[in-house]
Amino acid sequence: MSQRMLSLIVILAAVAGASQLLVWWLRPSVAPPSFAGPPRSSYTLHNFSLTLLDSNGRPSLILNAPQLDRRNSDASLFIDQPQFVLPQAQGPAWKGTAQYAWINAPGTEIRLNGRVRMQQAAAKDRPRTRIDTANVTAWLPQHLMRSAATTVIRQPGVTLRGVGFVANSATHTMELLAHVHGLYQTSRSTR
Repeated sequence: MSQRMLSLIVILAAVAGASQLLVWWLRPSVAPPSFAGPPRSSYTLHNFSLTLLDSNGRPSLILNAPQLDRRNSDASLFIDQPQFVLPQAQGPAWKGTAQYAWINAPGTEIRLNGRVRMQQAAAKDRPRTRIDTANVTAWLPQHLMRSAATTVIRQPGVTLRGVGFVANSATHTMELLAHVHGLYQTSRSTR
């Protein structure tokens, strides 16, 4: 092999190496994956009590639970196994339990997820009431609750079953939305 041919091979190898380095330096950088895992909590509380106040400074929700996680991205609250009280302007408060709850950042909407059981003590013009349902959304300023799940409403002597319900605690009304069945128990007179 001649000296000239050897020099040409060395020069071509150097040019190929330099061009490879230029391609490596000038290529666009690869963006890191955008998914970084589940949302992280900015803080967690254990065995806590929470009282949400309405615009007039009165309690609109009182809640006790074993764990609360606050999501950093939207300031919403995630709560495990809440025991809650929904105070009423007139009459006894609704008390209940749920498997999970979510509260939006302003504290105006609460979602009670999983099995939900609520009860209200008797008042002078209303009998005690118990509601068994699932996945209830409550809008606290409007005094509204809604669920699309199967719902059972029990009062002394009356059991109503249906799919979905709407309740307005300001007007003390409850409405089952579909497939409503009622069982009315009468007391037997003794002879």
